[in-house]
Amino acid sequence: MRHLIPKLPVALCLLLSITTSPVMAQTQTDTAIVPFEIHIPDADIADLKARLANARLPAQIPGTGWEYGTNATYLKELVDYWLNDFDWRAQEAELNEFAQFKTNIDGLPIHFIHVRAENPDAMPLLITHGWPGSFVEFRKIIGPLTHPELYGGNAEDAFHVVIPSLPGFGFSGEPQERGYNPERMAHVLAALMQRLGYDHYGAQGGDWGAIINRVHAARYPERMIGLHSNFVLASPPEDPAIRAAVPVEETQARDARAAFMLNEVGYQQIQGTKPQSLGVALNDSPAGLAAWIVEKFHGWSDIDQQSVNGLDAKFTKDEILTDISVYWFTASITASTRIYYESRNFPASEPTGYVTVPTAGAIFPAEIYITPRLWAEASYNIVRWTPMPRGGHFAAMEEPELLLEDVRAFFRSLR
Repeated sequence: MRHLIPKLPVALCLLLSITTSPVMAQTQTDTAIVPFEIHIPDADIADLKARLANARLPAQIPGTGWEYGTNATYLKELVDYWLNDFDWRAQEAELNEFAQFKTNIDGLPIHFIHVRAENPDAMPLLITHGWPGSFVEFRKIIGPLTHPELYGGNAEDAFHVVIPSLPGFGFSGEPQERGYNPERMAHVLAALMQRLGYDHYGAQGGDWGAIINRVHAARYPERMIGLHSNFVLASPPEDPAIRAAVPVEETQARDARAAFMLNEVGYQQIQGTKPQSLGVALNDSPAGLAAWIVEKFHGWSDIDQQSVNGLDAKFTKDEILTDISVYWFTASITASTRIYYESRNFPASEPTGYVTVPTAGAIFPAEIYITPRLWAEASYNIVRWTPMPRGGHFAAMEEPELLLEDVRAFFRSLR
């Protein structure tokens, strides 16, 4: 997949200063957009290596795989690679090829990638990550989205791409107050797009990104051209006739993933109730952080779940460790997990309701939840529905070509 990573200069975005949405309370007066470049201090890299060298990894019951959690054999390989072979500076340089910025919104510095296409008629596209993802999830698709003609595509399909780090994640600021739920994050992202001068734009996302984008579309439907989701969530329709009309294969797929997730939701309970306690361990031990995050990559991807090294079929260790390293170097893991607590304890100010914005669902078979199309149609204006032949939760990393083509095809119909 490495051929999808762009090696080309990126245009600087326009430095605009537009007032943020009146819907969101503003606590800052500085609306400047400042160029940003990642540079982790040498001392932080040395500290990471020292901690990895002194990692105290637990033993594992002989004959077991991943059923107890992160496999000890794989974790040792990953930690050893992180210590001895992983080149953060190379990854850092690659990420810095994308134009990055910071701006203050709702009292927080918000970090984002902003790559403009050369095509002046390109559509603005907001791409939103989830947990335990980050902006680095999307680096395989940024080049093809912004400069499709360089990747075998058509220039008419170009996008101006905006990829923020959510509040509390990565290089964005950490909220210092309670209640920073998905609704509040949606207002932040709407304010960001407005500040960049985009009055009409599309949105794409998975995991929390899909949830935030759904609220965004519901609160600002006049701004959003279309909503593309690879994580479509919807409750069962009230009409029993609609529930009964769901095709058998969709019901079976939903039931199979629900059964799988019965043993996969412990992290939600911890992060939704006591994220601070968990955060002490994850923020202090890079091996512990790696074990916590990589177990999600293993369980939520379309791989051989019985194989110790099944992840190697879909992701390089460099890809996984770059995502983990962003959490480590920014010390953002605790703040990022609070999104589960805030969502559980601070519900939205009003129901999301039916999303009128044209919506596309890209349904990857190993996604953690599968929503039947008829359920989705009761909650969204579904105009495109694509059951994918393979892939899981981290679609942009795992199956970038499939996701890319579906995004292009959907928004092509809305241009």
